[in-house]
Amino acid sequence: MDGELVHISLCGDVMLGRGIDRILPEPGEPELHEAFVRDAEDYVRLAESANGPIPRGADPAWPWGDALDALRETAPDATVVNLETSVTRGGDFAPGKSVHYRMNPANLPSLTAFSPDVCALANNHLLDFGRSGLADTLTALDRAGLAAAGAGRDLAGARRPAAVPLPGGGRVLVFSTGMPSSGIPAGWAATDERPGVWLVPESGAAAAQGVAQRVREAKQPGDLAVVSIHWGSNWGYEVPPEDVEFAHALVDGGVDVVHGHSSHHPRPVEVYRGRPVLYGCGDFVNDYEGIGGFEEFRDELRLLYALTVDRASGRLAHARLIPFRARRFRLGRASRADTEWLRTTLDPVCRDFGTRIESDPAGGTLLLRTPEH
Repeated sequence: MDGELVHISLCGDVMLGRGIDRILPEPGEPELHEAFVRDAEDYVRLAESANGPIPRGADPAWPWGDALDALRETAPDATVVNLETSVTRGGDFAPGKSVHYRMNPANLPSLTAFSPDVCALANNHLLDFGRSGLADTLTALDRAGLAAAGAGRDLAGARRPAAVPLPGGGRVLVFSTGMPSSGIPAGWAATDERPGVWLVPESGAAAAQGVAQRVREAKQPGDLAVVSIHWGSNWGYEVPPEDVEFAHALVDGGVDVVHGHSSHHPRPVEVYRGRPVLYGCGDFVNDYEGIGGFEEFRDELRLLYALTVDRASGRLAHARLIPFRARRFRLGRASRADTEWLRTTLDPVCRDFGTRIESDPAGGTLLLRTPEH
């Protein structure tokens, strides 16, 4: 089989709704039902007050900025994002939620500008505009040629992996699931008769068995399996022991990459039995600029995870963490000082998992180190 090294790029939450949607060529309705904000334009003004003017009717590629060059440089065989917004013009505001995200389907060229191979959908904002909004999202992504996993018109559809063909044969299979710990309401779970997301009710080793079984049923020789999980709280570096047990059980069950997200900032990275476990990739694109609180976590700093996996063994061969800083709703390369801040912040919490974060001697990126690397 040709091409024994497989390059996979992953990032955390991508939210192209609300304020981001307002600056794109086809802004949707600005109405919001938040406690203090009723107009999405307020998020644009908040960001502008912090960092300067943002163009209206911006090029669809605007939010990605320098991340587009970084993605071209890594030349991934598969790119996976967590799409944390519904894609719809309609639907009703989901009751019981304080924040709702949606983007106009006409602005999907902004998502396709990043060329994700798979959009993970099992998260706590996909049904912000109800099941009609979910249906619109699935239809819009399909029409745009974007593969998705983690949500469907029934449970079978939500559990079905997206498959990315690899040169020389084999596939990257991407499964997407989420947990209540991330804020996914229980009523959003897909069933045999109801659309929704693939919701795993709890964490821990026993809870992982069903997910691992689905992976084993779909995985064929030459395939690599990624499980994308929306779990955990928004802030802090501590990983609950049950989440560690869940991730380890997935790897024991045949998963090659665990892609965790929901936290607003990066969390530790582990390499368990040679397989990478990203406990929290952090935000990647959103409109949170200028919002006060939790400044100590520097959530304006974002990471793109560029993994190289040996297909024959399924083991991690190399990992680079490419840092960016979000300003004016656009990703720019992080400065040397910001990159060093990320290193000194993540290295201590990663050491608890047997990994290290080091500066790349070539500059501009961070390297994941283990005793094997």
